[in-house]
Order: sequence, then structure tokens, then C-alpha cells
Amino acid sequence: MCGIVGYIGSREVSSVLVDGLKRLEYRGYDSCGVAIIDEEAPTIVRSVGRIGGLEEKIKETNPTNGSVKCGIGHTRWATHGRPSEGNSHPHRDCTGRFFVAHNGIIENYLQLKRRLIADGHKFASATDTEVLPHLIESYYDGDLQAAVRQALRDVEGVYGIVVVSSEDGGRKIVAARNGPPLVVGIGSGENFIASDVPALLPYTRDMVFLKDGELAVVGSDSVQFTDFDGRCTCRPPETITWTAEMAEKEGYAYFMQKEIYEQPRAIRDTLIGRLGANNTITLDADLGDMEALSSVDRLHIVAMGTSLHAGLVGKFLIESLARIPVDVDNASEFRYRDPIIGPNDLVVGISQSGETADTLAAMKEAREKGARLLSICNVVGSQAARQSDAVLYTHAGPEIGVASTKAFTTQLIALYLLALQLAQSRGSLPADEIARHVRQLREIPDQINTILEQGNDMAVLAERFRNSKNFLYLGRGVNYPIAMEGALKLKEISYIHAEGYTAGEMKHGPIALIDAEMPVVVLVPQDTVYRKTMGNIEEVKVRDGIVIAVATVGDKEVSEKADHTIYIPCADPLVNPILATIPLQLFAYHVALLRGCDVDKPRNLAKSVTVE
Repeated sequence: MCGIVGYIGSREVSSVLVDGLKRLEYRGYDSCGVAIIDEEAPTIVRSVGRIGGLEEKIKETNPTNGSVKCGIGHTRWATHGRPSEGNSHPHRDCTGRFFVAHNGIIENYLQLKRRLIADGHKFASATDTEVLPHLIESYYDGDLQAAVRQALRDVEGVYGIVVVSSEDGGRKIVAARNGPPLVVGIGSGENFIASDVPALLPYTRDMVFLKDGELAVVGSDSVQFTDFDGRCTCRPPETITWTAEMAEKEGYAYFMQKEIYEQPRAIRDTLIGRLGANNTITLDADLGDMEALSSVDRLHIVAMGTSLHAGLVGKFLIESLARIPVDVDNASEFRYRDPIIGPNDLVVGISQSGETADTLAAMKEAREKGARLLSICNVVGSQAARQSDAVLYTHAGPEIGVASTKAFTTQLIALYLLALQLAQSRGSLPADEIARHVRQLREIPDQINTILEQGNDMAVLAERFRNSKNFLYLGRGVNYPIAMEGALKLKEISYIHAEGYTAGEMKHGPIALIDAEMPVVVLVPQDTVYRKTMGNIEEVKVRDGIVIAVATVGDKEVSEKADHTIYIPCADPLVNPILATIPLQLFAYHVALLRGCDVDKPRNLAKSVTVE
């Protein structure tokens, strides 16, 4: 969580920092701040709440700058210390010479703090981060990067940090990473640092992603990369193909709305180059050794949140098409249960950002047990991608809304492609069946467009249920993870309590909750478990529950039983989860709007969970 920005160059530094923080506000928005260093004096401005409040305070402060302009900024998702101006970043030491912005957790901060207090240091916040500028000051002997390296040797935990000092007149920014992401943007006569790519897109598309255990010394005309022992790790930048416009709202009221409506494009982009002209799957460039892939005995999918729901759908896809057993694990629990991993197992980590701490830890555990690693992620050069044997990139483009939409559906597409590639390489499906599924994949973007045309209908339905206090979401088979995802979307952004269950589980407890005030969303497309799910609708209705059905277009039987019916196009049962996701996203979005919620920045959440 948390967003970091750093800039050194000839632009107006406060404007660059504020602009970058606005683009990173999805990473945390409890409080924010900037530290600006020039040849004369440092300026620090901090504020509780959103970036707009900080911007006003900066205007009032009107910081001046010398010829070389340098500064760092931070938007916070609180861990240690409640949101307050005093707990906001950047933090400084008690001499006011060293400034640090930090994303992560310093696990041994209490021991370090006690040691520093004993040495005469005075602390002003309740955060773990504040030990860092004090440590750096204690080791400073004229060389900032050496002091940072020495300080980090004392630190236990995870961190992405940027450090500036008035001691050198703001002529450099020192950045270091151990866990949470940092990316250096390479400019001409200026350079940038940020937690994520969108903050840098208006200025440069040439970027270097810091690796764990790596330190960067960033000047206006140079960048040096070393490991924590000072050995050179320099490498050329990568060119990011996203444009700045892709991270803007483009006329939509919210990023989430834009990202819902971008899904046909995002899915097409994820399919490009991966479907052969003869209706085959061509993932050779992504997955590399097809022979090794065909020898896989078992898959383990590890993920968190929305990505975990994608993994649960992936289990159905891979087992159905490739006939390989698949385990799906909550990544935060995976390594603590000492999982049984064999040499022919493939572990698939799913993460939009490729920086999710729990998923990375699970992948590391699997690697240590001898498994091969495949990551499904949306960010080129992310940590998940770098530590994997192969990467299946989704091409969703930057996703700014905290509640995942297009990243989720492109993950489903990636898993569908993986399942078909496994089936093709292992011969578990005949060629004509592979071709049929490929034709289905090609049709999905247009099918989603027809669902998006129901947006106004979803708004009307949302008006009916905006004041509901609880929801149940039910699904069977491959659709039950979508029931869980639909419930997650609603509670994430509208703050209505919602739970997703397998429909067969309803009689084992949740049915006790059903009464005339309980809306129940039931996924009931025409598939092999259609009759079973219709029976669940009957059970809800005889207890006076309100049924909102997501059904196949033309299904009159459902519409006669349900109170409200949302239709999706007729498709293969394995495509239904992708299509059924869209109306649930729209419904949650409109309910949240009607309740006055900030759909892009729901309370207490952050886009990328980079601490465990």
C-alpha cells in the first residue's frame, strides 16, 4: 500500500509531486505530504485526507526552489499510527536534515526507536517509519547513500523508501527496495521515482523497476543502481507501452466506470497474438517450454481477494479442459500450512500488480520446495514476473479504481487461455473442441458490449436496493466464484454487507437469513446445473426472499420465478462466469453511487497490498 513519488530536475517540483500523488491516490488516502529540498532550505508540507487538501496547503506555503529542484511525496494507507498530520509522511529526523517517505512495515522499529531515544533522538510520531531518518542521521558522515545502506542493515521488515537531505542541497534522491515496488523513470535532464507506473506516464515511458535488495541514487542527469553492498546492478530501462491517456478518466465520472466499460478492449488486447489463424492457442512466447508444460502433474493457484476468485474459476477451466488436478489457495495461508509440492507441480501466482505481498511470499515458498512458477499479472517487470519461470501478462492497461474490474476479467481470459494451451499440448481435447472454444473467446468482447448496454437497467435496479442492509449471492459450479466476486464488489464500494456462497451451501446455514427483506442474487445461466439452481430459487421464494436472477437471454422460466432478471448472452458454460461478472460490477457501481460512496477510493482499502 501507500504511494511514493520522487522528482529531481528543472520543473516546478511541487506540481510534479502533487500530480504524481493524485495518480497514486488509489494506493492509500488517509493522509499525504511532500518534502522539497533546494539549495537554501527544506520545506515539508503534510495534510490529513485527500491530495486536494495538501495541494491547497502547498499553495499557502509557496515553497521556493533553487536551480536544482528535488522533492519526495507520499500518500498513506495507515498501518502504525492513526491518520494525522503528525503521522503523515515524509518523516524527518530531529535535526531537520533528512527526509524519508516509506511504503512497508519496519518490524523491529520499537527496538530501534528505544536505541535511538537512548542516544538522544526525539520522536514526533507514532509511526514505524520515523526511525528511518533518525537512523540515517546517526550514520551520516558526508555520504548519503552510504548512510542509507548502513541504516538498512539495522532494519527488519519490508520497505520501499525514498530519502532526500538538505546536507547536499537536494542534488540526489536515494531509493531502496525490499518488498514494496519502486520504479525509476528516466528523463532528459530530470528523473523520477514512484511506487507505480501511472504516476510517471505523463513524463516518461522509459522505466527501471528496482529489484529487492537494490538501491538507486537518482540525480537530474544520472541514475546509479547498486545492491545494498554497493556493487553495480545497472541495466537499460524498459519502455512502457501504456499512454498517459490510458490512466485518465476520458470523460467518465469515475475510473471504475471507465474500467468497467474498457473490458471489451482489455479482453481483445489480452487475446491478441494468442489465438492462431487456424483456431489454435499460441502461448509459446509467453510460456516458453511447452514440453515442460505438458508434463505438469498438478497445478497450485495462489492469490488473494478478487484474484483468488479468478483462480477458483481457473480450477474449473483447467480441470475441465486439460484434466489436470488443481488446488487453489488463499496465498496468505499457503506457506503456513507447509504445502506438499512435487517436482512436476506448477504454481500459478495471480496478482494484478505483481506486487501482492502474500502472493509473492507463497510463490517464494513454492520455489523453495522445487516447483516451477508461472505468474498471471498486469504489470511488466513486476516482482511476480521477475521471480517466475514464465509470465502470462494480462493486457488490461492501468487499473486505477481500487475495486478490480477489467483486471479480473482479463485474468479469467488468461486462465482460459492457459487451460486451452494445456489441453492442446497434452492432447486432452480434440482439435475441433479447441477450435470451438477459440471461436467463443473471439466473441466475448462483443457479448460484453451487449451487457454494457444494460447499464441504465442496472441503475434502475440499484435504486430499488440502495437501502438494503444485506445481500446473499448464490452460484453453482464454475459460477460460484462469481457469486463471491459479486458480493465482494458490492461490499467493497457500497459498504453493504454481502456474502457469496455455493448455492448448495444455502441449506446448511445461510437460508436462516432469508426473509422478505433479503435480496438474493442467483447466477442461473442455462448449464449442466441449471435445474439444481432453479431449485434454490424456489427455496428462496417460499421463504419470501427477493430473487435477482442473472440468466441466459430468452429464459422465460427464470423470469416467471424471479423478482428481477438480468440477462446475459447465450454462451458456453465456461464462458458464463466472464459474462455474468459484468452486470454484477454495474450493479455494485450504481448502488455505491446512489449511496454517495467514493467508488474509486473505498474506505480502508488500497489498490495494491504490498505488506502482509
